Amino acid sequence: MGKYAINTPCGEIRGADCRLDGVIAFKGIRYATAGRWEYPKQVTAWDGVYDATKYGNCCYQPRTFYDEEYNKKKYFYYKEFRKGETYTYSEDCLFLNIWKPENAKEGDKLPILFYIHGGGYTGGCGHEKHFDDPVWAQKGIIGVTINYRLGPLGFAVLPELKDEAGHTGNYGLYDQLCALKWIRDNISAFGGDPDAITIMGQSAGGMSVQNHCLSPLSEGLFRSAVMSSGGGVHKILSAAPAEQMYDFWRAVMNNCGTKNLEEFRTVEPEALFKAWQVTQKELKKPMSCFPCIDGEMLTATGCEIFESKKHHKINYMVGSTSHDMMTLFMSGMAHNWCDNQEKKSYIWHFDRVLPGETNGAWHSSDLWYWFDTLDNGWRPWENQDRKIASLMSDYLVNFVKSGDPNGEGLPNWNSAQESKKALFIGEGEPKMAKPNKAKLLWTMLTTKSVGE
Repeated sequence: MGKYAINTPCGEIRGADCRLDGVIAFKGIRYATAGRWEYPKQVTAWDGVYDATKYGNCCYQPRTFYDEEYNKKKYFYYKEFRKGETYTYSEDCLFLNIWKPENAKEGDKLPILFYIHGGGYTGGCGHEKHFDDPVWAQKGIIGVTINYRLGPLGFAVLPELKDEAGHTGNYGLYDQLCALKWIRDNISAFGGDPDAITIMGQSAGGMSVQNHCLSPLSEGLFRSAVMSSGGGVHKILSAAPAEQMYDFWRAVMNNCGTKNLEEFRTVEPEALFKAWQVTQKELKKPMSCFPCIDGEMLTATGCEIFESKKHHKINYMVGSTSHDMMTLFMSGMAHNWCDNQEKKSYIWHFDRVLPGETNGAWHSSDLWYWFDTLDNGWRPWENQDRKIASLMSDYLVNFVKSGDPNGEGLPNWNSAQESKKALFIGEGEPKMAKPNKAKLLWTMLTTKSVGE
């Protein structure tokens, strides 16, 4: 085997250098296969040497079918995270990426950080600029990002599909679960410890992490969780029973000009997405692609599961940004979740005003710092930004290693069980404090939040 090749339970795989010294990247690993609206089947073997030197396909999403360069409504995030990049889109999109220390080998049992991207369950992928080559492997852990099915491909709900599989919906969540299982079955070959996985996500990715923390199907698959701008439970963000979405998806089927499931499955992706968007407007259902209570992945609303204490009893890090979407709700959800945990949990409040414009600490702005990928961005970063990124990635890596973000040389971060306060990170020196609810409400009511 060459320098960048290793043997896995699936077969031999070859990775490549990345921009970080001492780190090897394995990109575009197929972890599962799935037909349209079928649950994923985990990959257990491949022929020959798997070439993991380039990223895999992203799932079809609305931006597939227009040029972001000329869409003013979407330009902010395009400029921030995707401008100048090229992405390939397909229904064949179940790929993951791994970054490991170059010298890591089987038996080293390094902890793993498994990241789920956001994008409203309708957009994004695991290799946008801010995710590309995270610093984590240089700090002694293994990093993983994934792609999963989105929009109508990932969250359609129909009784005919329930008749086929016994339940319907949440295909994107099952993709995430399958990727997690693939990592558990194969990560030892990369030098990782399958019993030392932390899952992390932001926005819809944070809500996805939340759903896995509420699901009996994910019990025991990870030992800690990190949720950014989407952690905690609230009735306005709770999943509804699958049956309540049947009429909506029947309307999508009709708008595609199809009469049955067999025909619906053959609709071209662009026509499917267009019909879904038309139906959203007609029926005024902007959150139509959303997890549902399917009786398997999710058995009740998040609030009901949390109140009955049936969520996973693990360590958590949860937080949001000062100019987040629904700022007051995001902060309140994080505090409510962490304040009521049996194990130590940690809350953050990110308030850095990113250089280059004046939108404040907008939704997703903290990701540059958790991944410490500032060099991938367009902004005129300052020394303060690099200090913050080093600090935040240190906290994160420490948490992945031990369930506690604190470490030598870092400002102390008290758990919610100790103080019920958040660590303010960004402007000024880090400090423990309680967010000002009146200020959060004023920000929510007066600031046009930037969010995808």
